[in-house]
Amino acid sequence: MPLYQQLEEQIHALIMSGALPTGAVLPAERQLAENLGVSRVTIQRAYAALRQRNLLSSQGRKGFLVRSRPEQVHPGMDRLKGFTEEMRELGKVPSSRVTERAIVHDRSISSIFGLPSTAPILKLTRIRCGDDIAMSREVAWYNLKAVPALEHGDLSGSVYAFLADEAGARLVRCEQTIEATMPTAEECRIFDFDEPSPCLLIKRHSFSDAGVMIEYVEGLFRGDMYSYRLKLRT
Repeated sequence: MPLYQQLEEQIHALIMSGALPTGAVLPAERQLAENLGVSRVTIQRAYAALRQRNLLSSQGRKGFLVRSRPEQVHPGMDRLKGFTEEMRELGKVPSSRVTERAIVHDRSISSIFGLPSTAPILKLTRIRCGDDIAMSREVAWYNLKAVPALEHGDLSGSVYAFLADEAGARLVRCEQTIEATMPTAEECRIFDFDEPSPCLLIKRHSFSDAGVMIEYVEGLFRGDMYSYRLKLRT
């Protein structure tokens, strides 16, 4: 294992054990290199890797600060549920901030729904939070032909609850994929990442009990907080 990776893992272990608590200041690169008798490049690479894991933040000439460790959540994937319900099950207070709400005519999105390119689609972009911490950035599209009530409905809370209680279009099944990806600069700002850190991209197609596709959503979930749990049987 390269020297910088050995150093990275040693510092990581100290942070995880609490020996280096939140707020602890690590020496500047030049100072630590001199103390350990290694090259400054080795220290730079170790610190850069730890910053990418969101464990350190740079304090300029003062050195590097140990960041607070986000609490990991382990939601199950045994049934269809929305973010609001998921957060409540995990004992967190859900909230959302709408950053975009618009009626769009998008050929590629319409084709996902099997609709004409001229079909009106509701696009809803939200920052989803648990206990006021940004957990995901969600971009969702909704089939207004199937559920016209969505156009002017109150979507500040759970869209799934609105669909079931107000629009009579309860979602009963979905098709979902999960893949690893890196966040954009904008998403790094949303998640308060100093450096891009791996995230989970979840794409979901959701259907009503009539078999009509109502929702297509792409949700980016921060990888330092999310660990999904599956139960499989033979």
